[in-house]
Amino acid sequence: MSLSSLDLNLLLVLDSVLAERSVVRAARRLHVTPSAISNSLARLRTALGDPLIARSGRGIVPTPRAAELAPALARALRDLDHAVHGAAFNPATTTRQFSLAIADAGQVVRLPRLVTLMAAELPRASLRVVGIDTLLTRGGLANAEVDVAVAVGEKGPGMHLEPLYRERTVLVARRNHPQAGNRVSKSTLAGLRHVEVQVAPGKGYRELPGAYARLGIARDIALVVPNFSAAAAVVADTDLVATLPASLVARLGPVLGLRTIQSPVPPLHVTINLWWHERTDADPAMIAFRDLIRRAGARGSAARPRP
Repeated sequence: MSLSSLDLNLLLVLDSVLAERSVVRAARRLHVTPSAISNSLARLRTALGDPLIARSGRGIVPTPRAAELAPALARALRDLDHAVHGAAFNPATTTRQFSLAIADAGQVVRLPRLVTLMAAELPRASLRVVGIDTLLTRGGLANAEVDVAVAVGEKGPGMHLEPLYRERTVLVARRNHPQAGNRVSKSTLAGLRHVEVQVAPGKGYRELPGAYARLGIARDIALVVPNFSAAAAVVADTDLVATLPASLVARLGPVLGLRTIQSPVPPLHVTINLWWHERTDADPAMIAFRDLIRRAGARGSAARPRP
């Protein structure tokens, strides 16, 4: 018998015998008979060309070859157990990097709370944040590059989804815009030019064109940008208007000088979901990370934007 023909059961027997220094105790540990342990030791002696153990009084002692082998064998079996079952997750000591895909509005409004929670509960871990466009171009959550997403969307194969929070939209303009703070008519609204946000190509507010169409208004889109913050910055310095998340406007509006326009188009109420893939569903570290995201997302929306 060659060394390559050794199976895992034989190695477990040897590890147990060397640890227990007793055939009987090793048998109890492995839930087999002492004769089964003796048979396995006989096979190991043949394979390794060494007696492995010798009797000493009522117990046994390892040969020099077995004593040399014992720590490497124990370490290899421990590493294999960790690979199969996963090392115990310790939030206080893990240095794991977590990754989250979330649009920039969530990055501005929700991310600070998440970072605060991580600093308290996962103090040695790190966080990598990417946009929704990056998530989609990298193959979505089925790809191992991103762990969790906070976004709208529809459930697909292997995906887990749960509602995280509701986001309301508002139409905004610069502080000194002629229509800022006013309730505008359909004809006035039809004359405004818009900045549209598409967090990924073609991924804007899906219900917004229909909401305008029901009022007989065709939105005049002057600019398409990939994030809400850019739209807010453009609106602050031009006569363009934009439909933005109310929580983002509450946070950035006072800084940029944005005000809402009271529009005949009703605000959208968008459900933002927590997404993860089946591959991370049972991972203890991912379970803890998703819990932090839930708690960060559960914080109420920011104050209402100034009209």
